[in-house]
Amino acid sequence: MQVLFHDQKLDLVGEPLKDGDVLPKFKVFTTHDEKLKTKDLLGKPVLISVMPDIDTRVCSIQTRKFNQQADQYPHVQFLAVSNNSIADQAGWCAKEGVKNLTVVSDEELSFGYATNLYLPNNGTLTRAIYVADAAGKIVYHEIVPDVSHEPNYVAALDALKQFE
Repeated sequence: MQVLFHDQKLDLVGEPLKDGDVLPKFKVFTTHDEKLKTKDLLGKPVLISVMPDIDTRVCSIQTRKFNQQADQYPHVQFLAVSNNSIADQAGWCAKEGVKNLTVVSDEELSFGYATNLYLPNNGTLTRAIYVADAAGKIVYHEIVPDVSHEPNYVAALDALKQFE
């Protein structure tokens, strides 16, 4: 699959997950340098917001928007993933006051390769949203066709209504 990034076509490392697939095994790290594995996400629905670089305008907007919505869905985990370093993410979260979602680093690219969301020619993850149920089954996904654009927030949040 390909996505656009500043009018350049980029290939993902493989075919991304789709509705009905189960979250694969991966590990990422929180801003407190704590390991978070797929199994840690099971038991509660999860919205996973994936982005290339938290320090860019669109990624910041995306993360802030989901942070603002997260407290309205206390029964859902909100995760924001990029391959920025833990230190970069911790600094960004402190500056932006992000507290309602968990920002995680995929600097090792475990998540990027497991989900096929890594863009090797760009060195980043692509922009995507996944919603999975408590068993890890994907019930909604969006691979944003142009990485410089924001995801469809309304559709992603609508997918959470089935868990109310």
